[in-house]
This record gives sequence, C-alpha cells and structure tokens, in this order.
Amino acid sequence: NEDRSTAILVLHALTGDAHISGPAAPGQLTAGWWEEAVGPGKPLDPERYFLVVPNVLGGCQGSTGPASAAPDGQPWGSRFPVISTRDQVQAEARLADYLGIPTWNTVIGASLGGHRALEWGVSFPLRCERLVVVASAACTNAERAAWAHTQIRAIELDPNWRGGDYYDQEEGPHAGLNLARQIAHATYRSPEELDARFGRAPQDREDVLSGGRLAVQSYLDYHGAKLVRRFDAGSYVALCRTMLSHDVGRDRGGVVEALKAVTARTLVVAVDSDRLFFPEQVWQMAAGISGAFYREIHSDHGHDGFLIEHDQLTALLDEFLNERIPSRASSFA
Repeated sequence: NEDRSTAILVLHALTGDAHISGPAAPGQLTAGWWEEAVGPGKPLDPERYFLVVPNVLGGCQGSTGPASAAPDGQPWGSRFPVISTRDQVQAEARLADYLGIPTWNTVIGASLGGHRALEWGVSFPLRCERLVVVASAACTNAERAAWAHTQIRAIELDPNWRGGDYYDQEEGPHAGLNLARQIAHATYRSPEELDARFGRAPQDREDVLSGGRLAVQSYLDYHGAKLVRRFDAGSYVALCRTMLSHDVGRDRGGVVEALKAVTARTLVVAVDSDRLFFPEQVWQMAAGISGAFYREIHSDHGHDGFLIEHDQLTALLDEFLNERIPSRASSFA
C-alpha cells in the first residue's frame, strides 16, 4: 500500500531493527520481531497501511552508528557523538520528508522505541494523527539511568573496548557486551517469573558449591551470548547513552509542560509486572496527555510482556486503530 495518508511509523526497541516481519535470512538471524501484528488481517496489514520501520540512528543494522564509516573512511568508533532521542526523531523526520510523508497516520513505539514515539508527538504534533506508546516513559528516571550506566560500564571495562576504537581488531568487547545484556535482561523479566521458572535449581548437574551455575545463571549466559552474535557493542553504548539523556521535558519547561504539546489521539500501554517502566510511572505519562487512553497488559513476564503477550497487545492495537476502544478503557480529559 503506497498511499502515504495511511503511513504508519513503527519504532523498534533497544536491540531491535527494521526486520519487523518475515523469516530469518542472511543478515537476519531471527524472524521478524512483531510477526503477530503484521500481515493480512492483522492490525498492521500492509494492504491497508504503508508501514515504515527504520533502523534507529546509532544502531548497527542500517542507520549510521559507531561502526559506520566516517568521512575519512574509517569507523566512527570513539568519535561517534552522543545522540539524543530528539536527534533520532529529527533523523526520522528527514526520512519522512524524503518519502513524501507530511503526516503519519500513526506512530507506534515500545520501550526505547516508545521514547521516540512520544518525542514525535511532542516535537511534531502536526505530523502525528495517532500515537501508541508501549512500556515506555517520558524521561529516564534515576533507576533506569542506573541500569543504563552499569551496562555501559560493563562494556567499557572490557579490555577489548579500547575506548570504542576496536573495529580494526580481531576481537571486540564481546565479554562486556555479553555482561551488559545479562544486566539488561534481568530487568526485562519479573522476580516472580524468574523464581517460578528457575528457583534454586542447578544447571544440569552443575554444583554451585563447586563453582557450578544455577539454572538462572545459565539462562542469562545464553541471552548474553545470543546478543553478541548479532549486535555491536559500540551501538549498544551509544543507545544506552541515548536512554540516559532521554527527557521530553528538557528545555520545554519540564515533562508536564512538554506533554501538553501532544495533540495526537493517544494510546498508552503498560505491563503490570514491568519493573523497568513501572505501571504507575507509565500512567502518570498518560495522564499528562490530553484525552489519552491508558491500558495495562497482564503478564507474569515483566517488561518483555509487551512482546510475549502479543494477543493482548495486538487486540489493543486493533481496537485503537479501528477506533473501538471499549468503555472499560481509562481516558484522561
């Protein structure tokens, strides 16, 4: 569908990319990250909407990032600037101009993508008719900043980091990236889920008293190693720095004042067990947007519930896009 009036901008999370739908392929080690929402008869139907899913500025899957060539032909590395959510949205606005899209039918983002979606609503209120922000926030609070900081430091303390200039070396800061992902993944899941799944169980026949691992340690090791196979440490640091600086209220009189600029019809969704973006904080963001609808997804899986509980999220998306928000939904005048 090439009707630009139906254009929907979908903004991925921290380590996501433009591969929203489709099978694994060369250069794409996994299937699309939102298969459940995209396709014929689904909320994001390509026959109905013109879908645009850009790689984030600073990432490593297409848009310019630390591994990209600078004007001198060498990787940016340590010279890559600190970029903000606002910078990323300005780049996406230039993409929209290039594609001939004056106004988005809908801007959708979750987690780090939700930061950008909300920034779109504040920076370009006349270019967003509808807005969907999932498991995200208007600014990075002290706790989320602490988690981002520890992940950055895990990478920087890897001897192979070399200040960010490791691209000409055989071995990059893989151990640091692995550990950073493990720190992050622990915040993506709920304590209840981890206890229910793993408890005190050892990994296979490993003995903790002899230096062996618990099953939960093996689980985190797996997810750390999995990310190393598909992501760049420099981009991970750049995007964590973006999270550190995220604040829609910066130079706008604060968050409350900034949110008043949003004119898009808005749906804000929280995950009830999320310990990275706590529901009460997401609710406060929704309360600051005139007429916004606030809903919660029930999940035992924490922050990752927005990906795991796809039936609930796609149902909400379908209701919102088709203007069938039920009476039980909360809205703010």
